[in-house]
Amino acid sequence: MARLRAPERERTLLPSEEPLSLLRKDGSPVEDSPLEMPDDDVLVRLHRHMVIGRRFDTQATALTKQGRLAVYPSSRGQEACQVGAVLALREQDWLFPTYRDSVALVTRGVDPAGALTLLRGDWHLGYDPHEHRVGPQCTPLATNTPHAVGFAHAARLKGEDTAALVMLGDGATSEGDTHEALNFAGVWRTPVVFLVQNNGYAISVPLSKQTAAPSLAHKGIGYGVPSVLVDGNDAAAVYAVVREALRADGPTLVEAITYRIEAHTNADDATRYRDADEVAAWLDRDPVDRLEAHLVSRGLLDAAGKRALAEEAEAFAARVREQLNADVETDPAELFAHVYAEPTTHLREQAAQLARELA
Repeated sequence: MARLRAPERERTLLPSEEPLSLLRKDGSPVEDSPLEMPDDDVLVRLHRHMVIGRRFDTQATALTKQGRLAVYPSSRGQEACQVGAVLALREQDWLFPTYRDSVALVTRGVDPAGALTLLRGDWHLGYDPHEHRVGPQCTPLATNTPHAVGFAHAARLKGEDTAALVMLGDGATSEGDTHEALNFAGVWRTPVVFLVQNNGYAISVPLSKQTAAPSLAHKGIGYGVPSVLVDGNDAAAVYAVVREALRADGPTLVEAITYRIEAHTNADDATRYRDADEVAAWLDRDPVDRLEAHLVSRGLLDAAGKRALAEEAEAFAARVREQLNADVETDPAELFAHVYAEPTTHLREQAAQLARELA
């Protein structure tokens, strides 16, 4: 215990009092930031993927209203977290996303139709995890956290230089799976980055009703896991923090302070638990506008470049519409496949009843 409580050890575990950042909300640089500013080409890539990701997100939201998706959890406002973290991944690293991380999937190279397959209500995953090094999208809260730890631990046992990035929301930190994953990661010194996108609410439950901790990043102390608190609306800062954490010898807990601009899903009425002034205040901290202002001020983006990027984003959205507007051929009999190795009597009876009704 004396070793864990030593001042030197505490300094490596404690997060900063304020979120780390590289860019202010007006796009101007933070002069005394301890983070390393990404190269110009990385900043341009971060902006490009955020613009495309936001257009993808709004298109998916529209398709949900048209009945082409069963549900869609928008990540508008959280683009810096998803794009910044994913672009920090090396080719051999793996991503373990949640249902709200579709923008992260397309940034990683997953086909948009594949990224939305689960949200269409299809029992298929929609993409090859090994091709893209992206695990299945996690719908139950926090179940992807032990998956990431186990995967990275296994990779280390095999002598592979592989790290895992697992995404979760603030609500997922209240789940037992997160506790178990952080505990194992701390004991095994597993190369896993836990990226908590703290968007303020677990559906309608505010953070103040989830934890009494000074920050979610402080939770790493109890597991012996170094923690970082970062401005989740600053794509450059998220990239810098996650990039360094992925290359660390062991796990890191990163809390990114951001905000969910839209409702939890299309089935949620956010006006019942938050007011318009709160949303407006966060719109003023828009992550896309912040990085764009920085690029423009430095001559890395001009009017022609913005027009070209907008056209690219529109073309991407058109591709999403084309893919999602195509009717999917379904076989209702698949409801009974892969439930048991040997179908039960009741399952066979139900399958036969459905077959008669379809006939």
